[in-house]
Amino acid sequence: MTLDANAIKLGIAHSAVQGMTGSLVYQKICACWVPLLLTEDHKVQRKAITSEMFQRYQDKGYDFLLNIVTGNESWFHYFDPETKRQSMEWHHLDSPTKKKPKTVPSPKNIMGTVFWDAEGCILIKFREPGKTINAACYVQTLLKLRCSLCDKHPGRKVILKHDNARPHAALLMLEKIREHGMGSSPSSCPGLAPSDYCLFGFVKSQMRGQHYEMNEALQTAVRQCLRAAGTEFYWKGIFKLSEQWKKCVQRNRDCVEK
Repeated sequence: MTLDANAIKLGIAHSAVQGMTGSLVYQKICACWVPLLLTEDHKVQRKAITSEMFQRYQDKGYDFLLNIVTGNESWFHYFDPETKRQSMEWHHLDSPTKKKPKTVPSPKNIMGTVFWDAEGCILIKFREPGKTINAACYVQTLLKLRCSLCDKHPGRKVILKHDNARPHAALLMLEKIREHGMGSSPSSCPGLAPSDYCLFGFVKSQMRGQHYEMNEALQTAVRQCLRAAGTEFYWKGIFKLSEQWKKCVQRNRDCVEK
């Protein structure tokens, strides 16, 4: 109920109702934004996945996390406006307030797929402007990933970790993973993929407010941001997985905040 509704119902002033909320130890709080509302089936699957992964981490320790290779897709816009917080500046109290027109992301964008591990970026693959990805395209990307892994980590038994998007969970993709001897963890639910809670947010925050006229310029900017992140950034992103798994189990399968 709002303060105004209570004031009308009780027939008293708005300020009186506002004072009562303090004595009743009430406060106004915002809703917790989550990727999606989980059904009971989602929660059961989520608990099974996180419990298995957390148990494997407890058994093998950091070596288990070092073998994880994770990846996902995201849209990158030719222009993405900076957030209100990013536009904040230091001013005196009597300084005039700076005004900026409200802008929206450009309709032109490209989809990029990024695979990485605790040591850094392994593969970056961009689709043609306006094109999405399906199981067949994802399989071709995995073949390139396998070649990159042979060059970077020869002989290492990697564990491929991605979310449960349709191309990632397609039968064709799973068959190719087994065919090429790549290990795979169970598909993660939204909010538990490192690319979502760590990588893409960082890259896009660095690119906000910048205009890119050409496809090549946008791709170059994404690559530069991924290189600029540094080894420590990737290390923390992968090692945060153990915290996410533990929180998910402790919160009875519900969504975990970033």
